[in-house]
Amino acid sequence: MHPTRSRVTRRALIVGGGAVVAAVAVAEAVDLRWLPGRSTMYRTLGLDGEPGHIPDVTPVPTTSGSFVSRARGGRTVGWTIAAPQSDRPLPIAVALHGYGGSHRTFFGNGLGYERFLAQHVARGGAPFAVAGVDGGNRYWHRRADGDDPGAMVLDEFVPMLEQRGFDTGRLAFTGNSMGGYGALRFGGLLGPRKVRAVAALSPALWTSAGETARGAFDDAEDFRANTVIGRQHELDGVAVRIDVGTGDGFEPAVRTYVDGFTTTPAGGFEPGAHDNAFWRRMAPQQIAFLARHLHA
Repeated sequence: MHPTRSRVTRRALIVGGGAVVAAVAVAEAVDLRWLPGRSTMYRTLGLDGEPGHIPDVTPVPTTSGSFVSRARGGRTVGWTIAAPQSDRPLPIAVALHGYGGSHRTFFGNGLGYERFLAQHVARGGAPFAVAGVDGGNRYWHRRADGDDPGAMVLDEFVPMLEQRGFDTGRLAFTGNSMGGYGALRFGGLLGPRKVRAVAALSPALWTSAGETARGAFDDAEDFRANTVIGRQHELDGVAVRIDVGTGDGFEPAVRTYVDGFTTTPAGGFEPGAHDNAFWRRMAPQQIAFLARHLHA
């Protein structure tokens, strides 16, 4: 605007628009990672998008139980399976929980996958089962104390699912946060001969050992041995989907990870935090992705 036509005085700009300008400046600084507290700022400014909701439908049947895991040093491990009625063996997705979660994380009032799955099937989607299992807070790999939730999943739980009549020849992994990391790790370890798809929700990733949360890895050597960053090629031939919110503290590392693929994974980055509201919003797309590739 030409200066002679402006009716906004310098004082009015400072007093009247100062708060708006400051808010925009702070938001941009946080977005560019100049300031800490990105997740909090996004939530405060209402930038996380609409929350997802568990559908109000009759859920598919669930079954729960437990077993004693040799890989986890004799710990009793709980599990839950949600499976639509079927006359044929169903393909199955193993759902790995995040830090502080359990085999129930993907079900009930948590993420409600037994209801999302029922909705998916009712709308004509291909059926499959979802199975959750307890991994503790050990980031789904062998730890220095001998606890190995990774071996528990691959050597004990998956064979148990096969014994229960599921088609583990059509296997997928999914997970949220710590479990998203675990799903990507297992998909890379087993490769396309054994895994059809991986669908990760807000995977807990770091680009260096010095950035990791306390307890995620034993030390820098453990991080280097088990990080998925730099190992994207191990997922060649596996269908991969990764969804993360732009208000998620893990978003920068996940973006680095996604950029390391030769073929960009499905999913992407959209408004959301590191919480159930975002994970429930993404659940229908994640389930449709898994169904499509489990039946490919």
